[in-house]
Amino acid sequence: MMVVLFRSRLRPDAGEQYAEVAARTLELAKTMPGFVSFKTFTAADDERVSIVEFESEEAIAAWYRHPEHLAAQQQGRDSFYEAYRIQVCQPVREYDFTRKPPQ
Repeated sequence: MMVVLFRSRLRPDAGEQYAEVAARTLELAKTMPGFVSFKTFTAADDERVSIVEFESEEAIAAWYRHPEHLAAQQQGRDSFYEAYRIQVCQPVREYDFTRKPPQ
């Protein structure tokens, strides 16, 4: 399992066009072999954090190089983002907990 952390700040004028491109890009990502999940959050200071999981580093590389994704990346730099930072991570450990319903 690999995790991509995408931290970003949108330009004030990103607007509706950003929402459309982001929605299309997510739908495309979901069709990629090795895609696992996507979640995004916005902090109180307006920094956005997206967590994207892929099965492998190869799957991330294929997604990164997809022609439509490359075009969206360029559009993001040109029109949507004030700043962003991408970190590709491999979990060292994984823990989970699920509360069981009372019987």
